[in-house]
Amino acid sequence: MRRPQLDKAIEALGTGDILVLAEWDRVTRSMLDGIKIIERVAARGATFKALDRQWLDLTTPIGRGILAFLSSLAEDERARILARANGGRAAAKKRGVKFGPKPKLAAHQAREAARMVREDGKSLREVAHHYHVGHSTIVRALGRAEV
Repeated sequence: MRRPQLDKAIEALGTGDILVLAEWDRVTRSMLDGIKIIERVAARGATFKALDRQWLDLTTPIGRGILAFLSSLAEDERARILARANGGRAAAKKRGVKFGPKPKLAAHQAREAARMVREDGKSLREVAHHYHVGHSTIVRALGRAEV
């Protein structure tokens, strides 16, 4: 979800500025979202204070330590998400799942399109018009028909 006023406030920050927040929970949607906000503010050379969370004062060493801790949690979570996603993709490939969009032409149509181009001398655009597809689809079909 976009928050244009928050984006505007962060973009207005300069080096050394402090963004004061009344309530941290009103700004962030999740821990990862909070870390992203903290990183965006830090990237501008600024920091912030949440009035309802004194411990979240990034102008102090303890606050910066909490940021480092939260960042390491986010990094660990990201690594676990990637490992699960990669494992799921590997298992799907092992089961024979094909990734990417389905071909617009069936195998027999690709063979027929290749024959129309190679033997009948029809242009790519004529064959594409016949099958109601773009000419680049016919080019890909020609490549598949060779295999």
